[in-house]
Amino acid sequence: MLPIDLQHLPSSEELPCSDDTPVDNEDQNLLPNILLFLLNSIWANRNDWYFGVDMGIYHTTGKSPKVPVIPDGFLSLGVERRKPSRKGRGRLSYVLWEENNIPPILTLELVSHSYGGEYDEKMDIYARLGVLYYVIYNPEFWQRDGHQPFEVYKLTNGQYELQIGEPYWMPEVGLGIGRHQALFGNLPQEQLAWFDAKGDRYLSEAEAERRRREQLEAFLRSHGFDPDQLPPS
Repeated sequence: MLPIDLQHLPSSEELPCSDDTPVDNEDQNLLPNILLFLLNSIWANRNDWYFGVDMGIYHTTGKSPKVPVIPDGFLSLGVERRKPSRKGRGRLSYVLWEENNIPPILTLELVSHSYGGEYDEKMDIYARLGVLYYVIYNPEFWQRDGHQPFEVYKLTNGQYELQIGEPYWMPEVGLGIGRHQALFGNLPQEQLAWFDAKGDRYLSEAEAERRRREQLEAFLRSHGFDPDQLPPS
């Protein structure tokens, strides 16, 4: 491996934001974005986090700082939520030497039809980066790969160790992660979600509003009122 000139590293403006490789199934884009949308609600008042989807992470632990690793999703804490670029589009990529060398605290990979190195190459890269939690979601090919459909690994003494329990609580993040059944476009689908310390799933804004409406209707009925027959306000 050639030595890396740490004094003359390229800027985010000079680096590609991705490898332009299309995902081979829609969940690779959908599920990380659902996690991002939930975080925008859960942490609406916080500005010290960033969640990237299909974005290149540039680092100096590989062969070249111009070669990124690209997880399906990743979460970093202690960084700006929105970091302006000269092109005015926020982050073009996640460049460690422009982020105070703060690595993601969590990376997410969705296993696809083609080999992606989720259980070996990427695991080694994330360990070198110091990513504390590595989540692998493999609902279709887990038997092929000899793994479970949902696995959470924690970095311990430089090595990833498989964790037990779902949803799995991550105290350093302040969130749990796991699966649940949901409707998306009126079709049932397993999705990933964030959970609180008690194991309760954080609801989307639409789900929370629907639950509040159901609770109000139940309260009115318990007091002898038909919520469908209330006079207009």
